[in-house]
Amino acid sequence: MYSTNICTKSKETYRSNKKGGSCSSPKNSIVVKVIRIILQIIILFAFSFIGGAIQQLCHLPIPGSIIGLILLIICLSVKIIPVKMIEDGAGFLLSFLPLLFIPAMTGVINYPSLFSASGVALFLIVVLSTLVTMIAAGYASQLLEHKANQRKEKKKCSKHVSQSL
Repeated sequence: MYSTNICTKSKETYRSNKKGGSCSSPKNSIVVKVIRIILQIIILFAFSFIGGAIQQLCHLPIPGSIIGLILLIICLSVKIIPVKMIEDGAGFLLSFLPLLFIPAMTGVINYPSLFSASGVALFLIVVLSTLVTMIAAGYASQLLEHKANQRKEKKKCSKHVSQSL
């Protein structure tokens, strides 16, 4: 069992191993995190690429990126790929998701005729579909988080029971 010392460098606290005796710098941890995110994004793009290849080879009417997402969901469900293997990269990509909607909305400005005839109906459809999507995504994320917490509790309980026996 390793005991840890606490080293202080420039207002930050780092743990060091008693054997190594040196504190890890914040630059190293940032570099490691950036490399991890890049590798996880590469994994996600690999699924998209594989989905595109399947779509091209089989001449399917479904976009390759959707096929890649389905493959990713299958691999995550069957636990071929653990969630931790793509978690940081997916979070990074999701943080930039709103930026992808800006060009689509600014492109609508070039077509004012869309708003003159059926502008109110179009506006209501966009608002309602956005609300439904947000509610469904929120509900799904809460459900998944609840299931993950149940699994953690179950593991803790089984670990506690096995230790008490």
